[in-house]
Amino acid sequence: MAKILEVSRVPPFADSSDSHSDFSLPLTFCDTCWFKFPPVERLFFYSLPQPKQTFLDSTIPKLKNSLSLTLQHFLPLAGNLNWPRDSPKPIILYTPNDGVSLTVAESNSAKDFDYFSADHPREAASFHPFVPNLKVTETGASVISVQITLFPNRGFCIGVTCHHAVLDGKSTAMFMKSWAYICRSEKPGSLPDQLKPFFDRSVIRDPDGLGIFYVNQWLASTKHIDPNPFQFLPILDVPSDLVRATFELSRSDRAKLREKVSSSWNKAEKLHLTSFALTLSYMAIGILKATEDDQKLATKKQKVYLLFAADYRNRLRPPVPENYFGNCVGMPGSYEDLREVFKDIQADQDALPVMAAKVSDMMKKLEEDVMEGAAEKFSKRQSEFAKGNMRVISVAGSPRLGFYDVDFGWGKPYKVEVVSIDRTGAISMAESRDGSGGIEVGVVLKKSEMDGFTSFFLAGLETHV
Repeated sequence: MAKILEVSRVPPFADSSDSHSDFSLPLTFCDTCWFKFPPVERLFFYSLPQPKQTFLDSTIPKLKNSLSLTLQHFLPLAGNLNWPRDSPKPIILYTPNDGVSLTVAESNSAKDFDYFSADHPREAASFHPFVPNLKVTETGASVISVQITLFPNRGFCIGVTCHHAVLDGKSTAMFMKSWAYICRSEKPGSLPDQLKPFFDRSVIRDPDGLGIFYVNQWLASTKHIDPNPFQFLPILDVPSDLVRATFELSRSDRAKLREKVSSSWNKAEKLHLTSFALTLSYMAIGILKATEDDQKLATKKQKVYLLFAADYRNRLRPPVPENYFGNCVGMPGSYEDLREVFKDIQADQDALPVMAAKVSDMMKKLEEDVMEGAAEKFSKRQSEFAKGNMRVISVAGSPRLGFYDVDFGWGKPYKVEVVSIDRTGAISMAESRDGSGGIEVGVVLKKSEMDGFTSFFLAGLETHV
């Protein structure tokens, strides 16, 4: 559904006075924690009604040139994940011949720009021709890959695939905003202070050797699947009956949900009813209800766990600079089967306060020492994943990352999609495009389940309001 027009390598810009030499970065434990996790795939849709030739002659060169200029500030992204023989764990290595793979394509799908950038349920598999793959060999893996796909006379999308062992959502957002800033700036090449990446890995201390421990755990748990250390966890094909849709919770929606939970919670314990907690709680209940029928028909009952990524930059001791580039996220979670938690709740009871209390408890633990028992928690997670027959409700992205601020000079993205959630079981979160303070949530379910989820979502808001 996408005709490839060009594949090229975009190196970091370097003039005669600024040639780049080898540049390497060690992986911290925050990186190796995600070593073999599937890549994160995002699509940024932009409305730009240009004819094909105009797009190829003017827009593509501008995007390419600004990408090259941006990479001089983000050299690790132009490099590869590598494992030197004398190193106990992989490193990120850039050499002067490296660059980012850029594919230029034209959509030849029967579905148009408006279909892919809409909110209503759409076939999940139909998005995959617009996201590029990372190159993986037995000696390394590329860090990011980019694809720009044209929808003639209507717009284009930028697909970015990122290796999760190299950068988290905040670092990805910093890079994308930097690329966009340089593309639209009259002074290309310079960046404001908040977009200048901080690369010093010594700020993340690892007295317990977690960096190597995580790598060894990954290798031990996946060697029976693939001996290649750089190969990701198995990425399954996306079933044809999976659909993705976007739902929005406005400020008003969340205020009323908050009131509903507060009025039902008579305990002295105070709940953390943040916008994130309320949104995750409401969506998790909807997913549990929507997948209930499939669970009843299954021959082997599926457990459901709840996890989410949390930014550790201000939670580590000492804190890490906000513009730290790499991974600085952990994965708090509960391995208590949610179906067991809610099976005794009567039909006329509202499950939202119970779920909100569970999420609140997980968030309270972030106020403690987030690294306490880190090795045991990681081993527990790996053990549960290895058992299979489970569903994980987790979150990709955050309303705080500001992906709708990625303006290359043609306006805000018309839509941002996290494509990779159709393989991980996560929901995605982002701020609403219109700046109203709403939260956009991306959900991927079977078509029959999505119908049930949509009914729950709409009826639940009516009930609560």
